[in-house]
Amino acid sequence: MKSDLDALMLEKDLEAILITGPAQHNPAMVYMTGGGHVSSADLIKRRGQAPVLFYNPMERDEAAKSGLTTKNLMNYNFSELLGQTGGDYQRAIAKRYQHMLTELGADRGNIALYGRSEIGTFYAIFSALQNEMPEINLVGEINNSVLMLARMTKDETEIERIRKMGKVTTEVVGLVADYITSHRVRGGVMIKADGEPLTIRDVKQRINLWLSERGAENPEGTIFAIGRDAGVPHSSGNLDDPLELGHTIVFDIYPCEAGGGYFYDFTRTWCLGFAPDEVISLYDTVLTAYNQMASQLQVGKPFKEYQDAVCDLFSAQGHPTIKEDPQTQTGYVHSLGHGIGLNVHERPWSGSNSDEKDCLVPGVVFTLEPGLYYPDKGMGIRLENSLCVRPDGTMEVLADYPMDLILPVKSS
Repeated sequence: MKSDLDALMLEKDLEAILITGPAQHNPAMVYMTGGGHVSSADLIKRRGQAPVLFYNPMERDEAAKSGLTTKNLMNYNFSELLGQTGGDYQRAIAKRYQHMLTELGADRGNIALYGRSEIGTFYAIFSALQNEMPEINLVGEINNSVLMLARMTKDETEIERIRKMGKVTTEVVGLVADYITSHRVRGGVMIKADGEPLTIRDVKQRINLWLSERGAENPEGTIFAIGRDAGVPHSSGNLDDPLELGHTIVFDIYPCEAGGGYFYDFTRTWCLGFAPDEVISLYDTVLTAYNQMASQLQVGKPFKEYQDAVCDLFSAQGHPTIKEDPQTQTGYVHSLGHGIGLNVHERPWSGSNSDEKDCLVPGVVFTLEPGLYYPDKGMGIRLENSLCVRPDGTMEVLADYPMDLILPVKSS
């Protein structure tokens, strides 16, 4: 949580963090500001001090909505800085950063960089800043970044926002089911009123519309894949594929609040009309794995313990898993889950490379998503819910929805 940030910065020996870019679709900036219509800004948080947001004067009112201490970038006379640098634009921006950091007392030590901006431009600017301020050390963080560690646990406000996104998500999933099954069948294919096949494109267009109507958006797309594509976990599906009876459809939907806020993550597998025996058997195996893992979850446990357990369960039933063969592309080919928040994938991780910090502690919101995939057999199964660890250690599914495999359809 944010309240852990100073302790995490001390642990990582960070004097300050510097975040740049917009306040939308920029997780680090959204986390610190709450989001909003700020198209370009800088935020500096020195350890032990409140963050300061540096804004473009045209966006002063939007910046003020953050509730943070704010400073106008016009206070740093850019024409003078250009004069001092002989017209060198990137050095002038670097000097402006130098003044900003020095004002806040962050003129030495390790400073971690975050944000979303043009990589080439800001590589040049921050290289120039490092030259202007040799007493600081600009650092980039990866898996153990202080912001990712802080964001791993959510407060009640964050959890409620994710829960609301879950409600939106499951409403839209219900609408998709109703939309598909409202069509008739001809020759084993769902048919629209004009006689043309109902396609994945038709479904995805509806999904985006229904999400937008509910204040959500779909920046990373939707997986709606049928047949062989359902057997490739992150195949998004061929837009022109018709919806055929008896084929597995993996429907993985992960929208976020409008503006790049909190995500939800949810998957169901459907067959229209009927399911072949082999599909039913595979589905039952995945559903059993989901239920067993869900029943075994305990607060404080390392997430990867459950990854090992589900690998053992699948392996005992003759399915290849990445525990025995990390290169397998059939059977169980991914991890059991991941954290969700301002990124659709974030800590805690459940994979074999996760560490002791990736635990199911109170405040964690995470997915549980076992799956089995056989593209050469034209089928794949995945079931996924998003859960949170409550303060009392119980595990809450944030949005319930039936796990039925078969969607009944109208007769021709």
